[in-house]
This record gives sequence, structure tokens and C-alpha cells, in this order.
Amino acid sequence: MKKIFFVALILSVLILASLVIFQSFSDKPEKVIIEKEVLPPMSILPVHSVIIPEKLDFASESVPLDVFYVKESLDRELLVNTYWHSSSLMLFKRANRWFPVIEPILKKNGIPDDFKYLALIESGLQNVTSPAGAKGFWQFLKSTGREYGLEVNSGIDERYNVEKSTEAACKYLNKAYEKYGDWTLVASAFNAGNRRISEALKKQKVNSYYNLLLNDETSRYLFRILAIKTIFNDPEIYGFQLTNEDLYPPIPTYTVTVKETIKDLVGFAHKHNITYKTLKYFNPWIRKEYLPNRSKRTYHLKIPEQSYFSGIN
Repeated sequence: MKKIFFVALILSVLILASLVIFQSFSDKPEKVIIEKEVLPPMSILPVHSVIIPEKLDFASESVPLDVFYVKESLDRELLVNTYWHSSSLMLFKRANRWFPVIEPILKKNGIPDDFKYLALIESGLQNVTSPAGAKGFWQFLKSTGREYGLEVNSGIDERYNVEKSTEAACKYLNKAYEKYGDWTLVASAFNAGNRRISEALKKQKVNSYYNLLLNDETSRYLFRILAIKTIFNDPEIYGFQLTNEDLYPPIPTYTVTVKETIKDLVGFAHKHNITYKTLKYFNPWIRKEYLPNRSKRTYHLKIPEQSYFSGIN
């Protein structure tokens, strides 16, 4: 009897324990599954393809847009420059300041006006340096700059002189035109060099830039020029809406002629009521903190008109 009672007691304890454990589990809150919030589609501006003009020319030479790869190459560069907003906007701004300097020099030397866009794509109208060491608005190598009359040394580098480097570019372009008789080929030769273009024409037995198979940079080169020209000629069609206030204005300057070394450019600048920084902005061809002139050459330094500059402070 005692054994039966003992077994019954153990069973009762086990049953009670099971009930307690079960109750403890049942008291836990159910796992809540939160549905991921379904967000509405992003609101973004529509993106459109670009308008390709029906007719286009470079330096009065017709672009064969009826050739599929010519049209598609232009399309690519129009897309890049239309939707690379920050870069293209800066080109508009700088061109407003520097085209009035470049245009009359091109005209005087018989170079088609379209070549101003070549300078624009070469440097963005900035005094930049390429990986190969080409410098200035027209991206002349040291040897080429010297060949076309520019002074290039440690103290003076006229590749940074807008007027003189544009004159040098005109000499280069006119010489190339004497060789090719085709402004489109002249532009491509400015990028690749006369030798490479001449060899490619001979090897591939064609006489047009548009039919040449060239490296990627030169293959895109003229189309970049054409795209920028197209956008500049009708900016609103390509989404650019700028006012005169948005653009960098030309800044009138006067010239100070010097024929000797200027040892203290800071003092020279202050004498003309401008800062050293401003003096270097308008005369970036001076590469040192002084103007070396052992040869007694004549240099013309540009000083901004005071109405466009607040002076020293």
C-alpha cells in the first residue's frame, strides 16, 4: 500500500511540474512578425534621350550623320555632356570669360571659330597639366610649345599665357591645314599628332577622320567638340538654363610693360593696388615668386581694372 501511495505521489508531482512548465511557456508572448513596410516608388526626375541635330558641321565641313557609327558616336558625347551637369555648367561659365579673348585671335589667324571648342574640351579653359606634361588652355607639350614660339623654362612658361598660347595654337593648326586641307583632320591631329594621323590614313586607305579606326581618345575627340558646340548653340534644348548673372564675366585689364627682373612680385602687386594672388591669376605664366629677366626681354603683365577688383585689404 505504501509503495502504491509513493508511486502515486511521484506521478502527481511530475504531472504538476509539467503543468507549471507548460503554463510558463504558454504565458510567453507570441512572436510578432512585422511586415516590411511597402514604400511608394521613388520620385525621380524623368530621364530622356537627347536630340541629335539633323545637320551638323565642323568648321563648315559637313558631319556625315547618315553613317550609323558617326551618329551613335555623337549621341554618346551629347548624353555625357548633357547629363554631366556640374562639368558642363562650369564650361559655360568659363567660356563666357575666355571666349572673347580666344575668338579674335583665331579670326585674325584665319582659324575657324569652332576651334575655340577644341580648347574648351582640351582643358576646360583651365591651366591644367596632363599626365604627359601638356599644360595650359591648349595643352602644349614643352617641346611643341617651344617649336611654336613659346618661352618655356623654370621661371617663365608661356603655355600658361592665354593670348600667346592661342597664337601658337593658330600656327600649329594652320601648318596642319597646309598638310591635310581638311579642318576635321587638323583637329584630330591636334590630339594624336600629325604622324599618327598620316600613318593611319595611309594604312587604312581612307581620307576622312570619320572613316578612321583610331584609339578611343582620338576616336571620341572630334565628337566631344561637336557635342559641346551643339549644346552651346542651343543650351535650353539640352536642359541648361543660365542667365548672364550665372556666367563668369570678362574682366578688363590694362598692361604694364617691364624689361627687367622683378625681384619682389608682392611689392609690385601692392604698387598696383592688387594682391600677389590676383597678380598670379592674371599672369600665371610667371612660374616663380619673382620675374626672372636676365635677357632683358619685354614682358607684358596684365593688371585688372580697379572697378572689377576691390584692391588690397
